[in-house]
Formats: sequence, structure tokens, C-alpha cells
Amino acid sequence: MIRRLIQDRTAASGAEFALVLPLLLLLLFGTIDAGRWLWTYNRAEKSLQEAARFAVVTNPMTSGLGSSYLDVGGLTQGDAIPASAFGKVTCTGAGAVNLATVSCECTTAPCPALGTEDNAAFQLFFDRLRVFMPEAAPSNVKVIYSTSGLGYAGNPTEPDLSPLITIQLSGLQFTPITTFLFATISMPTFTTSLTAEDEIGSHSN
Repeated sequence: MIRRLIQDRTAASGAEFALVLPLLLLLLFGTIDAGRWLWTYNRAEKSLQEAARFAVVTNPMTSGLGSSYLDVGGLTQGDAIPASAFGKVTCTGAGAVNLATVSCECTTAPCPALGTEDNAAFQLFFDRLRVFMPEAAPSNVKVIYSTSGLGYAGNPTEPDLSPLITIQLSGLQFTPITTFLFATISMPTFTTSLTAEDEIGSHSN
């Protein structure tokens, strides 16, 4: 009887398949996860492109960025504002998705008096970003204004300064299927920059 059991090959294929099945499933779901990662990565980049385009043509996050540089450092009407006249202002998001707020601070001097933060401008900007990245929270977003060397003192129709606007998206988490949804992977920080244009209004096409 023992000899017959040893020599019996019935259901051998089923046993071999059971041994290989976990590896096949791992390969299948690993391939799906790789595609999902790339799709999420692409959405994050696209959301920043849209948000940056919105930020450069709409109201800045703080009223201080519209300050006049007339008579600052001896500048007169129409003088080019030197790059050394402006450092860096960093605005950080907070609050709930539908009630986003922003807090701005001067992180590299010199900076103008920051004035009042514009939560409405940040909310509109954040809503544009979430068109492609709905899982983003206000706390995942930073808007950084830094020198670009562009701008003219005493501009009568637009803000004097045209800063470089950098958008950062960080702290996003990716949940692979292969971890049975019990673990997450931190995604990298995404960054894009554009030079400010008119910075007036609340709409962008």
C-alpha cells in the first residue's frame, strides 16, 4: 500500500499548480501595481502642471506680493527690479478639502510685508489641483514664490514683481495590492515651476 501511494501520480498537476499559484498571483498583481504606480505618478505631475498654470495667472496667496517697489532701494517708475530685491515666500496649505486655508511666511530675506493671506485664492488653486489628484489634502501642498529677476517698479496695472512660482506636492501615499492593502509606500515630492504672469483674477483657461 505504501509503495502504491509513493508511485501514485494522480492529481500531480493540481499539486504543482497549487505550488506555483502564489508566485503567479504575485507576478500578476505586481504588474498591476507597477501600472497603478506609474498612473498615480503621472496624475501627480499633471495636477502640478495645471495648478502652476492657474497660480501664475490668478491672485497670489498673499497680498504682500502685490506691493509696489517704487522708491524701494532708489527705484523709480519703470526701473527693472533686481533679483536681489526679493528672496523667497513659502505658503503652506492647511484645513479641510472644501475649506482650505493658507499660511505664508518669508523663508529667505528680503521679502515685502506679506499682508493678508488669501484663502479664497488658495482654495481655487487647490480645487484645480484636485481635478487630477482628488486624494491630495491641503497639507500636501506648498506654493513657493522666489526671485526671477523680472518686474518693473511702479507698474500701474499689474503687480510690480513677477516671481518664479514653484508648486510642491508631497506626503502622498500609495497602497499596493500585493501588500493586501495593509501597507503603504510614500511617493516622492513632486515639483514644478513657472514664472508669474499677470497674477490678477480668479480664473484660468
